Amino acid sequence: MQVECYDENGREVYDMITRHILQEVQVVRAVKDIQIYVDPREPVFIIVVQYEKTSPPVVMEDFAEYEYDAEANEAFIKIKDENYLPELLKKLWEIEGRNKIHQPSRFEVIVDDPQIKLEGLVVHNPEEDLKKKVYDAIFRIIPEGFRVVDHYSQGNIIALTCSDEYIKEEYLEKTRQIIKKMEENKKSY
Repeated sequence: MQVECYDENGREVYDMITRHILQEVQVVRAVKDIQIYVDPREPVFIIVVQYEKTSPPVVMEDFAEYEYDAEANEAFIKIKDENYLPELLKKLWEIEGRNKIHQPSRFEVIVDDPQIKLEGLVVHNPEEDLKKKVYDAIFRIIPEGFRVVDHYSQGNIIALTCSDEYIKEEYLEKTRQIIKKMEENKKSY
């Protein structure tokens, strides 16, 4: 982690704030690198975060078996690992509607007149969960009032260029330099 600021006290404060927030949001171990550039005289605040790779998404076939009954116009889902059942139910309720989902037992789910394709259905995505937490941390770190934001997200890197006025091209160039440096460091591992 590196905080770049012309004022040493300001640098130390942002370093401390960043570390505290990463712990509070519980992403400290999942964040591989953070680069912050801050200059309140301009005013500009740039934060670039690289997070660790996560496990692959959990799809329906990982924890359940299913079959379609064309005659009854229903899908029967047999749960093998109930850890993901709450997320499956939530997803089915969102897509199909609560009234079409029935759960006769904790290991069975029935979908009336299914419109969704169950094959390959992503039920849990660890990367999306991590990304949400990283964004939460970033928005807590950004100084109050810096609400003009240019956003970049590619792979496992998220960058925000922030100001309280407008975003100058030189700010965006600085952001691109930080991203490029971070990507080069990633390749050297």
